[in-house]
Amino acid sequence: MKSDIEIAQSASMDKIVNIAERIGLTEDDIDLYGKYKCKINLEVLEKKKERPDGKLILVTAINPTPAGEGKSTVTVGLGQALCKLGKNAIIALREPSLGPVFGVKGGAAGGGYSQVVPMEDINLHFTGDFHAITAANNLLCAAIDNHIHQGNALDIDARRITFKRVMDMNDRALRQTVVGLGGKINGFPREDGFMITVASEIMAILCLAKDLMDLKERFANIIVAYNTKGEPIYCRDLKVEGAMALLMKDAIKPNLVQTLEHTPAIIHGGPFANIAHGCNSIIATKIALKLGDYVVTEAGFGADLGAEKFLDIKCRFGGLVPNCVVIVATIRALKHHGGVKKENLNVPDVDALARGVENLHKQIENIQKYGITPVVAINKFVTDSEEEIKFIEEFCNSLGVKVALAEVWEKGGDGGIDLAKAVLDVVENTVPNFKYLYDDKLSIKEKMNIIAKEIYGASEVRYSKNAEKQIESLEALNLDKKPICVAKTQYSLSDNPQLLGRPEGFIVNVQEVRVSNGAGFIVVLTGDIMTMPGLPKVPAAEKMDILPDGSIVGLF
Repeated sequence: MKSDIEIAQSASMDKIVNIAERIGLTEDDIDLYGKYKCKINLEVLEKKKERPDGKLILVTAINPTPAGEGKSTVTVGLGQALCKLGKNAIIALREPSLGPVFGVKGGAAGGGYSQVVPMEDINLHFTGDFHAITAANNLLCAAIDNHIHQGNALDIDARRITFKRVMDMNDRALRQTVVGLGGKINGFPREDGFMITVASEIMAILCLAKDLMDLKERFANIIVAYNTKGEPIYCRDLKVEGAMALLMKDAIKPNLVQTLEHTPAIIHGGPFANIAHGCNSIIATKIALKLGDYVVTEAGFGADLGAEKFLDIKCRFGGLVPNCVVIVATIRALKHHGGVKKENLNVPDVDALARGVENLHKQIENIQKYGITPVVAINKFVTDSEEEIKFIEEFCNSLGVKVALAEVWEKGGDGGIDLAKAVLDVVENTVPNFKYLYDDKLSIKEKMNIIAKEIYGASEVRYSKNAEKQIESLEALNLDKKPICVAKTQYSLSDNPQLLGRPEGFIVNVQEVRVSNGAGFIVVLTGDIMTMPGLPKVPAAEKMDILPDGSIVGLF
C-alpha cells in the first residue's frame, strides 16, 4: 500500500477555477494561489444571501488514543461518498499546524484515498494564514513592551501582562522566558513566554469573527494586561487593532482546495481543541452552507472537547444548527480504552471491546444531550475481526443509534457509501431539537459544573486558590457572562490522561481561569495542559526531506 504522500503525489488534480465553478463561484469571487489553491472573497456571502443554507453535518469522535481514530479521513471520505451519491457536498476543515506536522501527531489533511490536496502545501505553509496570525499576535506583544519602554502612560503592571508571544512550532524551551535583557536600550526585563500559534486568541478570533470589521473590533477588545490598580488594559488602548486587522486582510478569507476525488474542500483556521475551541472558522462554514447542499465539517479530538465547543461556542456565536453528528470510532481505539496495550491491539478481543465501548456510549449520550441525532462510523482497519465489528453494530443497534462501516482510507468515497446513506437518512428524516448545554449568563462555576458533570461524568470540580481569585476578579469586572472553553487532555473524559474508558466519580481540577475577551469566552485550564507543546524524542521532521527534483519525502 502506498503511503499518504505517495497517494497524494500521484493524484490528478483539477484546476481550482473548475472546482470553484462547480459550486457557483466565478473568477471574480476567488483569489488564485497557483493552479490548485485559492481564497474565497467574503462578498460571496452577500451575493448568495438569498440561497437557502445547506445541511450541516458535524464529524467528531471518541477520545483519541495512540491507535488512531481517523476523524479527518472519515470527514473527507464522507464528503466524497455524498458526491458519489449525486449530492452537492462540500467539506469544511481546519488548517494543520506546523507543530504537530514536525512533531508526532501528523497533519490534518486526511489519509489514504480520503485526502485533501495539494497535501504538501496544506500541511506546510498553505496560503500563509498562520504566519499572518503569528505576525498580528506578536505585533500586539511588541506594542505592549514598547509602551512600557516609552514611559508607560497606561500604568501597565509588568507582572500582570497576560498576552503572550506565539510561534507555530513545538518548542518547549520557549514556554517560560525573560525578555528585555541587555540594559536600558532593550526595555524593561520581565517574565514572558510563548504559546503555539493555534493557542493564540488571534486564532480564536479569526475563527469566530463575522467579517473583517468584526475581526478588528474583537482585536480591540482583547485584554492584554492589568494596570497597577487592577484595571484591564485593552488592545484598543495601544491603538494597534487596525494594523493587526491589516495583517489579517487576506488570512480572513477561507481557502478552497479539493479532495482526491475533486470534492470541494474549504479549509480555514485551526485552533486546537484541547487548548482552544477546535473548530474551523464560522466564515468558512457559512460560505460552505451557501454553496453546498450538504456541508461536512469536523471538530477537534473527542466529542467531550471539540463537539462540546462546536455546539456551545461556535454554534452560539454563528447561529448554526447541525442536522446530524457523526461519531468516529475504531475498534483498535475502543480496545485500548478497554485496557489493551498498543502492541496487542491487532489481536481480536471482544471482552476488551465490551469494556472500552463505554467511551463510545458516553459520547453518544453527550451528543443526544444537545437534541441532535448521532450516527456512529466504524473506521475499519484490516485487523478488525467480523466478531468485533458485529459487536459494535449490535451495541449501537441496542441504543437505537445508526451505525455504518467506513472504509474510506482504503477505498475513498466508495468506502463511505453506507455511512453517507445513514447520514442522509438522519438529515432528511429528523429535525434537530437543538439546545445549548448551558445558559452563558450563569456564573463561571455553574457553567463549569454543568460541563464537567454532564459531558465528562465528573462528580465534582475543584479550584486552585489562584483560579478562585481569577474568578472573583472576572466577576468584579463583569467579564464572566460568556461561554466556557475548557483546556483539558484529549485522551480521557476526565482531566487525567490515564483514566481511559468511561471513568466515574472523578474530580476535575481547575488550575487557572482567564478571559479571552476578544474571542468572547472564558478559558478554564484543567490538569497539566501545555499551550506550547514540545517535540518528541524522534520528531517527524527527522524523516522528512526534499530531493533535487523538488519532490518531498517523509511527510506522512
